[in-house]
Amino acid sequence: MDSFENILTTISDKTLTITINRPSSLNALNAQTISELGDAIESAKNDNNVTGIIITGAGDKAFVAGADISEIAELTELNGRHFAEKGQQVFENISTCEKPVIAAVNGFALGGGCELAMACHIRVAVSSAKFGQPEVNLGLIPGYGGTQRLTRLVGQGRALELMMTGDLIHAEEAYRIGLVNHIVSDAEELTNKVDSIMNKILKKAPLAIGMVISCVNAAMSAKNGYQVEANGFAHCCQTHDKEEGTSAFLEKRKPNFKGN
Repeated sequence: MDSFENILTTISDKTLTITINRPSSLNALNAQTISELGDAIESAKNDNNVTGIIITGAGDKAFVAGADISEIAELTELNGRHFAEKGQQVFENISTCEKPVIAAVNGFALGGGCELAMACHIRVAVSSAKFGQPEVNLGLIPGYGGTQRLTRLVGQGRALELMMTGDLIHAEEAYRIGLVNHIVSDAEELTNKVDSIMNKILKKAPLAIGMVISCVNAAMSAKNGYQVEANGFAHCCQTHDKEEGTSAFLEKRKPNFKGN
């Protein structure tokens, strides 16, 4: 894995942990951080030594408290479009990654931070975390896919209210409306819960996990999700993992998946 200035990367048991490392600015996403995050994700997608990804923030206050306002203040219509499209591209690469990506939300997840968490496949948050898309307070709207992903996750009515009021919500409310999957009490429990989920997923057939991600993404897009599912099912039928999985079931033993 490359060396970076604004993120930290560690690999343990084939799981890559990416930590947004700008605690003095509550891990705000500036252009360099977005670029580094994109490079790390792209590298992980092509690294056979990485089978899962965890994204979190440095310190105990913020996952990511938003985008860098000093950079946003200088945007024009022309470079504002590029700013949004770059973030959308990086977050789309996260959401379409065929390796599981879990957000370990250890604090504020606001603006771009909420959008980053939503781009991940699963979200686990500490009880003190807060979520929100407060861009209207700056005369802006979410630009990294927030208007789309928040609507898909919590529904049109709740998404409109959150984005039009700019209100922040506590982790309990985020859980109630389906924005997060699990709530834990503290940082230690956050690590344990995320590791537990990841370890459970990584015991399954890697190709099947990737197909599940692709099919669910198709369900949330304009694609024919049923056809994507049928194609994915057919592809799985020709794999070694399918032969191993069915044989193991019939022989009453644990499968040994190879990812091929």
